[in-house]
Amino acid sequence: MEKPIIGVTMGDPAGIGPEIVAKSFNEQSVYDVCRPVVVGDAATMEWACQVCGLDLKVNVIDKPADGKYELGTIDVIDLKNVDRNELLVGEISAHAGAAAYAYIEKSVYLALDREIDAIATTPINKESFAAAKVPFIGHTEVLAGLTNTPDPLTMFEVHGMRVFFLTRHVSLSRACELVTKERLVDYIDRCTEALRRLGVNDGTMAVAGLNPHSGEHGLFGNEEVEQIEPAIKEAREKGFDVVGPVSADSVFHLALQGRYNSVLSLYHDQGHIATKTLDFERTIAITNSLPFLRTSVDHGTALDIAGKGIASALSMTEAILLAAKYAPNFINMPVK
Repeated sequence: MEKPIIGVTMGDPAGIGPEIVAKSFNEQSVYDVCRPVVVGDAATMEWACQVCGLDLKVNVIDKPADGKYELGTIDVIDLKNVDRNELLVGEISAHAGAAAYAYIEKSVYLALDREIDAIATTPINKESFAAAKVPFIGHTEVLAGLTNTPDPLTMFEVHGMRVFFLTRHVSLSRACELVTKERLVDYIDRCTEALRRLGVNDGTMAVAGLNPHSGEHGLFGNEEVEQIEPAIKEAREKGFDVVGPVSADSVFHLALQGRYNSVLSLYHDQGHIATKTLDFERTIAITNSLPFLRTSVDHGTALDIAGKGIASALSMTEAILLAAKYAPNFINMPVK
């Protein structure tokens, strides 16, 4: 079987995206497991190589099948949408936001047409998106909109620990309101299906507790008693291998030790803090429920260090490697 083709978006051209992409394409480990291709701007990738002091040749191609895919060469599908004289590196701008959106859009179409086997995305800047009047706030919303996917699932993976999120970008008070029996049962179902798509068919999912010590049977809150425990009971009756609520101060440690194949975190920071404290740079986001696989770095555009050639590419490299790991499970999956 041929190595999967991984489309790598260049990200915001004013941020560190081009630099970390260039550095990742200088890693033999990447070429050992996949055929990586950049969807971006060739002139910007050449600039990034110079900034980072890398002796890499940019090879412009029209379609992924034309790539050389060999160490020392960066294959680029060139959208030619960055004016290097106009772009201000390290600054928020509509120019950068529009360019970054175009790379995601092109990658989605390539994935839907099965010209690439997965997408690994690089940071975008939400303010630059807004300046460009992009009708989406971020990556997940773009991917959902372009593929007509309602409420895509976000999963983090770090050192083999997988974490799903019941809620994402809402206030903490709103997140608590969304911890309902119906929503939990639905998410347990969807998360189990997402694991199967990744090839994870064995093991037990744990649902994190919401309150300290999972509420101590109502002493510290009633959400566990009224919503979470009934949801888990119903899910188990339906045949799902799930337990909980497991106190959030221990569930992630237990998952890391291998007791659980995944954790359903109940709100944004609960899971983010656990994974990023463990290993910030190796925490990789996977967007499930799409018609294709998408992985991503889980950091921002770092405008303060853009253009200096000092940004770490570890997270970008890990995102590409993880895309290559799971891509074979998606290659023959029907497009919605």
